[in-house]
Amino acid sequence: MGRMTAAPRPLVLASASPARLNLLRQAGLTPHVIVSGFDEDSVAADTPAELALALAEAKAGVVARLEEAAGALVIGCDSVLELDGEALGKPADAEEATARWKSMRGRAGVLRTGHCVVDTATGRQVSATASTTVRFGEVTDAEIAAYVDSGEPLHVAGAFTLDGLSAPFIEGIDGCAGNVIGLSMPLLRSLLGELGVSVTDLWA
Repeated sequence: MGRMTAAPRPLVLASASPARLNLLRQAGLTPHVIVSGFDEDSVAADTPAELALALAEAKAGVVARLEEAAGALVIGCDSVLELDGEALGKPADAEEATARWKSMRGRAGVLRTGHCVVDTATGRQVSATASTTVRFGEVTDAEIAAYVDSGEPLHVAGAFTLDGLSAPFIEGIDGCAGNVIGLSMPLLRSLLGELGVSVTDLWA
């Protein structure tokens, strides 16, 4: 007879980000998505890193209180790009995205992603922020215009993503690549460990 294995703990991703969902699936996890609907403009913080963490905790907290998340491990994340000490999220429109790229090209920024995991079975919560330096290439005005016209930068923090059309415009990164896409799997593993959960126990 084969060895009986317990079903993995229910896992909930409190984010609408398809990139985060894909990262979790690539790591063998099968989360259920519940979008928090949290008003991000209601949160303020002293630094971009603290803002990303506060938003991640708020989103995870909203979802963790829902009946459909009972018994689950809830993951909340939020990303901002820190440039000149300012936290840059998704640009409001094409004009802002264009200005953003003109200010970023040839420079480096730091992508801050807040991570929060809530164990709804115990009420315990752990959180931390991952930081990755991103070096942007000397992108031309024509390239910026074409990229903004694609619509992609309007839907991603910092107006860029490592796994999309802007990949050729990023010269390199220092730190976790997954963090730039939206979620650091090494940090998530560490946070789960603090809750006494191994990531391998969550493999489907």
